[in-house]
Amino acid sequence: MIKKSKSSLLLTIGAASLLVGGGIAAYWLLIQPQKLAENLPPGINIVPQNALLVVSVSTEQAKWQQLRSFGTPQTQAAVDKYLVEMRDRFLTANGYNYQQDIQPWVGEEITLAIVPPQANPSTPTGTQQSIVAVLPIAKPDVAQQILAQPKSGKSRNYKGEEVKETKGYSATVLDRRFLVVSDNPQATERAIDTFKNRNSLTKLAGYSESLSKISDTDRFAQIYVNVPAAATVVNNNPRRSLSPQALAKLQQNQGLAATVDLKPEGIEFKSISWLKPNSDRTHVVQNNAGKMQSRLPAETLMMLSGGNLQQLWQDYVKGVNANPIAPFPPENLRSGVKSLTGLDLDEDLLSWMNGEFSLAVIPATAKTDSTPNDFALSLAFLVQASDAGKAKEAIGKLDRAISDRYQFKIQQAQVAGKPVTNWVAPYGTVTATHGWLDDNVAFFALGAPVAEKILPQSPANLASTEEFQKTVPSELKANNGQFFLNINPTFKALPLPQFIPNQQDFLAAVRSIGVTTAVSDPRSIRYDVFMMLNKAGNPQPLPSPSVPATPSP
Repeated sequence: MIKKSKSSLLLTIGAASLLVGGGIAAYWLLIQPQKLAENLPPGINIVPQNALLVVSVSTEQAKWQQLRSFGTPQTQAAVDKYLVEMRDRFLTANGYNYQQDIQPWVGEEITLAIVPPQANPSTPTGTQQSIVAVLPIAKPDVAQQILAQPKSGKSRNYKGEEVKETKGYSATVLDRRFLVVSDNPQATERAIDTFKNRNSLTKLAGYSESLSKISDTDRFAQIYVNVPAAATVVNNNPRRSLSPQALAKLQQNQGLAATVDLKPEGIEFKSISWLKPNSDRTHVVQNNAGKMQSRLPAETLMMLSGGNLQQLWQDYVKGVNANPIAPFPPENLRSGVKSLTGLDLDEDLLSWMNGEFSLAVIPATAKTDSTPNDFALSLAFLVQASDAGKAKEAIGKLDRAISDRYQFKIQQAQVAGKPVTNWVAPYGTVTATHGWLDDNVAFFALGAPVAEKILPQSPANLASTEEFQKTVPSELKANNGQFFLNINPTFKALPLPQFIPNQQDFLAAVRSIGVTTAVSDPRSIRYDVFMMLNKAGNPQPLPSPSVPATPSP
């Protein structure tokens, strides 16, 4: 059985890497707190309002055991290696033993915050951010006995609070309830000021209200990102500076938060983003998605759906300049469609696509006489047309363009009693099929012939499958879109481009991913995510510290 000393120090570390990403991982290593009013993490009333990132993680050993049990032996070993490295670097190397020095008194949750430097004309813009760790004290008498033991360093007084400093760290105990540790003495002073002046993150507009919508008393972790503050930090980096227009748009956002829960079959993220109360931006409250999943075959590998494609495009166009990772400029897509087909993207196509839509990847039907040149997959697009007449006119233009420009044959056919149109390449292969599922839902399938899987609509559809129902979050009944990815052997065998480091190890650990989104109100959006994971089995105890800890006196 793993000792809590080794399990909880992985608390602080593993959470960072697994929840927010490798770059943030090194930030949160020290320790963690309990619980506050409105089920907010304990110690949040010590975190300054301009904190860039706040992460609270459970200290419960069973949760860490469960987290480490997910994945494959390879990913389990990689996580354990990372946790050991962080433990040795932040605890063992500083002479601390979690089981002896922290576990006897620490509360149920630890909070780590990254705070920017104090605004000061003499402070260089490149000054490093500071880390503030807040550890709730569940047993004050025990904590006093341990923390009062002599350690090397010096003490000073700041506004009536004793501050101890040693080896680049600064610490204080507030109200006998919280141990605050920072890598910067000024950050410790700011934490004290925040606590005494009662102007913490809890007073930030929308923070408490937004987090109450995703709160869970049995959570594993909670994450908050201060979007405008983070945008300012990015903008101060000369290699990644934003345009004034992009920065102004990002400054209208207030926060992004997520609650992380461990479920028997994977990890769930309940997330929310919200705008500043004085923002001139608002969201269109439309949650009309939910039917396209029933129109797709059960074997669908990937599905992305939404409630209004036209609105999605308009929102994308408005926000693209403020998004440094936007995949493509709108004008590039417009000019590409015009160049390839002669059609106007906005007028000929999107003008009638203001209903529900879906983009899906469907595998081809296995054939005994298949050849290596046969398509293995089909990319299927379904959309509800608000003006069927205009839609048919645009599709007719598209057929003529494909025929005139690329010498494809346009052939009429029947599938399940419904008329369809095939695009036949000059070498005789059907490369695309389009038609209508009913009076106002059009479909277009490119690649493998899958029209017979879409027509007619089958009771054994994607929405009815166990994998979909277990993976895609269903709490948001009225939603604005969903995403589903089934990472089965067929998907893993595809020649996928490399998106992330160690991608194959990640794919081996994950069974499926589901996302559901909903516009809560004109100023906030919900995102629920679930990752169904494989099981690596019960984890082994972590190796002993590589550097012996100094025994507690």
